Amino acid sequence: MNMNITRRTMLKGIGATLALPVLEAMLPASTGAMGARFPVRMAHLYIPNGVHADLWTPRETGRNFELPQTLSPLAEVKDDILVLSELMNHASDIGDGHYVKTSGYLTSTTITHTTGDDLNSNGVSMDQVAAKKIGNLTPLPSLELGIEPPATGVDTNVGYTQLYGAHIAWSQPTLPLAKEINPKLAFDRLFRPKPATSREAADIAATRDRSVLDLVAGDARRLQQKLGSGDRAKLDEYLESVRAVERRIEWDANRQSETATSDPAARAAVDDLGRRIDAYSDPARLSERAGNHTEHTRLMLDLMALAFWTDTTRISTFMFGNAVSARSFAFLGGGVGSHHETSHHENNAAKLENYQRITQWHVGQYAYLIGKLRGIREGAGTLLDQCMIVLGAGMRDGNAHSPKNLPIILAGRGGGTIATGRHVMHEPGTPLANLWHSMLNRIGASAERFADSTGELKGLDDPGFKGVA
Repeated sequence: MNMNITRRTMLKGIGATLALPVLEAMLPASTGAMGARFPVRMAHLYIPNGVHADLWTPRETGRNFELPQTLSPLAEVKDDILVLSELMNHASDIGDGHYVKTSGYLTSTTITHTTGDDLNSNGVSMDQVAAKKIGNLTPLPSLELGIEPPATGVDTNVGYTQLYGAHIAWSQPTLPLAKEINPKLAFDRLFRPKPATSREAADIAATRDRSVLDLVAGDARRLQQKLGSGDRAKLDEYLESVRAVERRIEWDANRQSETATSDPAARAAVDDLGRRIDAYSDPARLSERAGNHTEHTRLMLDLMALAFWTDTTRISTFMFGNAVSARSFAFLGGGVGSHHETSHHENNAAKLENYQRITQWHVGQYAYLIGKLRGIREGAGTLLDQCMIVLGAGMRDGNAHSPKNLPIILAGRGGGTIATGRHVMHEPGTPLANLWHSMLNRIGASAERFADSTGELKGLDDPGFKGVA
């Protein structure tokens, strides 16, 4: 029997609450999947220390462009992206190398020069402008993620507090939003409810070692009985996705011993997995700068995808690292080292090669998220069709520190309002705020202007628009 259920239906159990993806049973019978309107989601993935600029921009404009080497991980999703050239954050075009570009990235403002507690971005970031207008429609107004803890102290080279380098989301000019870097805590924020009473807290605490899917299993079975075959399959797919992420985050010591064999190589692999997941759950170890952080990154991106799929939030940011991040990329091989040190390449051929490898790794993680969103069906299309996912940096090249011609890629069709599959060359100096203004209008947070915007960014909805010659 296929009964109508509401869009806010959740699976509940003691210690767990799971929002659901959009099901056919949630849609009015008169529209169905073909005619239904789905919410638009928005995310910003931020690269610190700029990119290898010479291998970023396609030579051709319009639809018939070739991806340069650095963007090659996007080959399978090329038709789902817009490469946007010649956008500039004018307000960050001042002396400081990194901090103004980072904290002013989503605000399009000039931050206050300070070494102390009086932080001031002099604006609200565009993600939080949206959160204030539509955040009440979802369980979480916004979701801020990252993989590197905030740096403290003063960067004496430029006279700025390093806190500026750890934040791109600002709910008030003097209030940056902390990002969650521990995937287990982020998972719990999405799927485990906050207790309302001390007794409820005790009940929830007793379930901490159990899978959230086990906790909501009874509710899930009851819902399955109300759904048609298509919705049952979609619900199964979603629950398995939650289970897959949970398995990668959680580590059960008993399961470890059961899985172990007499094969030393197998035992070593099990032990290595335990150590890796342990590291994700331990804030002290998350601060380590060495090691391969690809899996950590992908766990956070998987959580973002789940949050969008279930409409737990429609707004998210993710920082690959802090400004001036010394995070090591030695796992890429070839003598690659610190991101920040490598970005100051001084046109040295060996450093430039390593810089390119670091940049391409960032693009590869973005491609991973885009592929994940494209693989999730929503109505007659995909979840990606209802998204606007930006990959960008506050400076073009880490050696020059310039906010001109920023490296910006936009993926997703924004609910059918964006024509993807193009490289668009805008007039040099076109305000980055024009893109932010356009995205706010598409997500339902319309404004007459944003910061120094001069209007919507030209050509987003025009499949034939190439920009300037």
